[in-house]
Amino acid sequence: MIRTKTWWMTGLSGAGKTTLAQAFATQLRELEHPVCVLDGDELRRGLSRDLGFSAEDREEQCRRVAELAKTLNANGILVIAALISPTASSRNQARAIIGSDQMCEVYVSTPLHVCQQRDVKGLYAKARVESGIQLTGVQSPYEIPCSPDIVINTDQTSLEQAVHFLLSQTFTSVVRD
Repeated sequence: MIRTKTWWMTGLSGAGKTTLAQAFATQLRELEHPVCVLDGDELRRGLSRDLGFSAEDREEQCRRVAELAKTLNANGILVIAALISPTASSRNQARAIIGSDQMCEVYVSTPLHVCQQRDVKGLYAKARVESGIQLTGVQSPYEIPCSPDIVINTDQTSLEQAVHFLLSQTFTSVVRD
């Protein structure tokens, strides 16, 4: 039997959360662990398509993802949640729902200027011309985690190194009993 866990990846848009989550999931699958990636952008197109980007809606998005992660964990599935989750309260609520022993907060701490340079989705360029967008880290605040379980800066760490680090830091939590 596999002890389940949720890795909650938080950081700015363009920090590398989804890329890291997908690569980490691939490695876990190669080790024959069942894993599900819960990506904030994907979930907003389906499960959370009724939500906007107000503070309340962002909190609700995190709550929904945490509830889904808890359910998946209860069914023996590892979870990697990749979403901005901009406030300490939303991350604390996720930990309360999932369980402290099952959640590992991973702060993808890539600096804002690097995220702006990457701008994979064009959000930073759009935010420069449209003030109403409320992009996290620009018009809307991002509360840096005070004591995350793991910190990874994708500007200074290669994807391969980051995945290896995650495996080395957490693999004992997913070994077969």
